[in-house]
Amino acid sequence: MAYSKEDMARRAAAEIPAGAIVNLGIGLPTLCADYLPEGHAFLHSENGLLGMGPFPFEGEEDPQLINAGKQTVTVLPGGSTFDSAQSFAMIRGGHVDLAILGAMQVSARGDLANWAVPGGKIMGIGGAMDLASGCRRVIAVMQHATKDGEHKLVATCTYPLTAARVVSRVITELGVFDPTADGCFKVIELAPGVDRETVAKLTGAPLV
Repeated sequence: MAYSKEDMARRAAAEIPAGAIVNLGIGLPTLCADYLPEGHAFLHSENGLLGMGPFPFEGEEDPQLINAGKQTVTVLPGGSTFDSAQSFAMIRGGHVDLAILGAMQVSARGDLANWAVPGGKIMGIGGAMDLASGCRRVIAVMQHATKDGEHKLVATCTYPLTAARVVSRVITELGVFDPTADGCFKVIELAPGVDRETVAKLTGAPLV
């Protein structure tokens, strides 16, 4: 039985150290906020917010308080807002401890591709390149393969790179895997009921 999206978000949230400054990417990574104890970490948004809280209740939304995905959010007591230039200075200066990002491909050496599909519509790279290169640690949360069964954990990325050799851990519906300098994915854990043979068939690089 593979992990659900909620299981993946819960597992990614378990990687967040106490007191860390964390940036959550658009999409599935934003769900991690639901599984953090209050006050455990400081959530950062590249559009200029530190101390981001949970999503507001219906009717309590403030359209001026949004995350990078343009979803309305709340601000915890002690949180702060600032302009995007200051926010990116924090990222580029190495002051964000962890980025949890979505991905289209991750290579076995930790290369990240998460902004463009060849031949598809390109919306722009946004803050992904800065986050991937500037944060102290990067975790990718993603589906293990495409709907057609094509590999997304690969030996070499075929999509345009966001950054090279930055991903330290990958969390998918099948388990948790670490890229290695040897060009293999190290199996950290498998989802309950998922066997290694299934994972090997859906992975485009060797498992160790």
